[in-house]
Amino acid sequence: MKYTPTLQPATLLKRYKRFLADLQLSDGSEFTAHCANTGKMTGCAEPGFAAFYSTSDNAKRKYPHSLELTQNNLSQLICVNTAVANKVVEEAINNNVISELLDYSQLQSEVKYGSENSRIDFLLTDENKPDCYVEVKSVTLLSEDAPQSGQGYFPDAQTLRGQKHIRELIEMIEQGHRAVLLFAVLHEGINTVSAAAHIDKKYATLLSQAIIAGVEVLAYKATISANEVLLHKKIVFAQ
Repeated sequence: MKYTPTLQPATLLKRYKRFLADLQLSDGSEFTAHCANTGKMTGCAEPGFAAFYSTSDNAKRKYPHSLELTQNNLSQLICVNTAVANKVVEEAINNNVISELLDYSQLQSEVKYGSENSRIDFLLTDENKPDCYVEVKSVTLLSEDAPQSGQGYFPDAQTLRGQKHIRELIEMIEQGHRAVLLFAVLHEGINTVSAAAHIDKKYATLLSQAIIAGVEVLAYKATISANEVLLHKKIVFAQ
């Protein structure tokens, strides 16, 4: 996914009220940008971090700028706009980057499914194989205790919504479909992904149950720059 135009640099002053971030330019001027991230953003939004933002030409937007990337004290870029995860996964599927999801004739997004009234991120279909339900999660939480380890976690906060999605994937398996939980790693410092049992024990337990039931868990990492975010390689998911 290319950024057109290229993202512009700034310094992050603070992130607050979940959806707002104050940024400062090199000339000292300050402005407020929209922050499309509902998570805690642990380790991703410390005051003083380098930041990169986009600008919308939509005159109706209250905040025309959006916080897209930050850079931590280890000089690792992090894509903090969670909407990007689905975009780069869709692009990767269409470009045959994800070897486990090849040879489907149709891709649909935001399709209603499950008994808990969810919407699946992607439904892949082909007349010659079972339907494949793909749920995407953006991973940006790097181990706080050992950041040099490359260990990443999901979720970064307790997530009832995430728990529901796992139950829905298990239900799809029970109905004879294929179900995939795909962790899109949008943090340069993360090389391994695990369930964050220390943050949401129930989520980790449900994920273990899902794996036993037949849900496939994949983790793919992105290259990140002010020009582009591109999902490019599979990394280890460690249960």
